[in-house]
Amino acid sequence: MEKYDLIVIGGGPSGYAAAMRGVDFNKKVLLVEKDRIGGAGIYNGALTSKTFWELSRQALAYHENLKTFNVTAPDVPFKRIKDSVDQAAKERNNILEEQITWLRNLNNSAFTSIKGTASLQTKNEVSILTDEEEFVVWGENIVLATGSRPRYIKDIPIDEKIVVTSDGINSIEDYPKSLLIVGAGVIGCEFATIFSNFGETEVHIIARDQRILPFEDPDITSIIEENLEKKGVIIHRNTDLNSMKIVDGEVEYETISRIDGKINKFRVEKALISIGRVPNIEGLGLGRVGIKMSDRGHIIDEDTQTSIKNIYAVGDLTADIALVNVGELEGRYAVEKIYGKPKKNMMYDNISTIMFLTPETAGVGMNEQMAQKQGIDYKVVSLGFECIARAIAMRNTQGFFKILVTDDDEMKILGMRALGEHASSAIQAVALLIATGKGIEELAELIHPHPSIIEGIQECVRMFLGNSIIKPGVMHHKISCKRYCEGNYSDWKVLA
Repeated sequence: MEKYDLIVIGGGPSGYAAAMRGVDFNKKVLLVEKDRIGGAGIYNGALTSKTFWELSRQALAYHENLKTFNVTAPDVPFKRIKDSVDQAAKERNNILEEQITWLRNLNNSAFTSIKGTASLQTKNEVSILTDEEEFVVWGENIVLATGSRPRYIKDIPIDEKIVVTSDGINSIEDYPKSLLIVGAGVIGCEFATIFSNFGETEVHIIARDQRILPFEDPDITSIIEENLEKKGVIIHRNTDLNSMKIVDGEVEYETISRIDGKINKFRVEKALISIGRVPNIEGLGLGRVGIKMSDRGHIIDEDTQTSIKNIYAVGDLTADIALVNVGELEGRYAVEKIYGKPKKNMMYDNISTIMFLTPETAGVGMNEQMAQKQGIDYKVVSLGFECIARAIAMRNTQGFFKILVTDDDEMKILGMRALGEHASSAIQAVALLIATGKGIEELAELIHPHPSIIEGIQECVRMFLGNSIIKPGVMHHKISCKRYCEGNYSDWKVLA
């Protein structure tokens, strides 16, 4: 029986990161992946959907720019879009595979990778089934990183051709004339943005709440909704899916109003089911070795360690934040915890997120809804992109920065939301301040590049300190300074 210091089951973002960290510690590492290295981080997930988004955004800008000059834009074949998405996935996969090949061939390398299905037999023994054979290996420590898959709805005919999840979206051969999206969370809204950007598809979204993205603040979602509806997206608010069936190669579905119970029937060419993801735990042998699970089917962990001391779980298998960057951090951290001594525990307060919508939306830390739910009093400054020179130069001033700080003299940053161009690049300094627990003074007098979007963050900070260049008393329609205390808002008069 072959023995390893570290066995990693799953070659997606978290598993790959864990295996590479094991290499750093000069350990004998085995990485087992049943399908393709990179997992949903590359295929049917983060990279492919974001490539779709980038291409759709370029297509939208192309059409709008030519319209300005009264020129009709030529059609963009969907096959060309798909080919570009596939090429992006291939390029990323090649990087990961090339590194694996190099490690395998390196003299004295202790790294091994196997394509196969792994299952725990004991707390140290793992059976592996490949196309050729089945065998058992032994591992001193094991990291579980098998990821997740789209959640299905009972009695919905998901065939990944007509009714698809994010796993089957690439099976679509042409722009659908009409598309229903069930689920108004991040993935659903991103695909609504993508297909509406191309301008070839009538998009419907079923939203169970009054607004899409209900976990975000209303000032964020109202702008995103407005942009979607301008492009013809139909949002069915306060609505549930009542039934769905495939009729003559198309999708016939009924909605039911959560307010008055009214039922409406519709027909579209395709449907996308986007209601979250479930962990891939089947066949892992978790019950066999006694790993504790939650009622929702996630592995219970404490700082990545499961109830079996030498077995760790990272990424979407646990109930933590299901994001590629979080999974990678957890994978690396678990191995550091095994072989090193991390300076601090995994931290989730400063996780940066980005939603690929119109406009781009990014955040770190708390939004207002979160702070209010936790009973935290805070001050909040919001600055419109109309006040930022770079946004003016780009001729795109839709958006704003919003920063929350504690309602005290320290004014420690609780969170930030950025809506607009370059949003994802603007939040990292704030993420660092949250991680270090420092106040806003650190950002106040930094010299930012000019003109740049991040100058708007500096101006927000100066407003907290009462010495901004743009005075909120004058620009009150583009700048907001408020205090939230004991359940009520009040104007926070920074300057007259």
